[in-house]
Amino acid sequence: MPLVRVIAGSKSDSAYVQKVLDTLDTFNISYDQYYASAHRTPDTVVNLTKTAENDGVKVIIAMAGMAAHLPGVIAGHTTLPVIGVPLSGSALNGLDALYSVVQMPKGIPVATVAIDGSINAATLAAQIIALSDNDLSNNLKKQRQDYYK
Repeated sequence: MPLVRVIAGSKSDSAYVQKVLDTLDTFNISYDQYYASAHRTPDTVVNLTKTAENDGVKVIIAMAGMAAHLPGVIAGHTTLPVIGVPLSGSALNGLDALYSVVQMPKGIPVATVAIDGSINAATLAAQIIALSDNDLSNNLKKQRQDYYK
């Protein structure tokens, strides 16, 4: 059963997706991963979002560049925490994506990390899940201590 659902807007985002998956693997967090576009495959996005909770998902990580509507569309269809990762790759180097992800209407939040912030997105997902998982919480604390040694 996946605890994190990772959805990226395009297969061209695969390098950033892999960083999320690698980070989740270091914490032994189960996940599933999909490519779906808010613009090209909106029905797929809505279906993946609406089935997430029944699938056992606790957090959704949504990654998109340019117009970057994917995280917001997902957040509009669930009360699960959504972490948005704005991606670079446009003429504006991801600034357009950052503004799209971070500027959400009241009541529909998307937790937003830095442009191309895949590792922080996965770590934030781990922190959310750790609220109800003592082993994971201890693992995060140990990792942080080890990092600063």
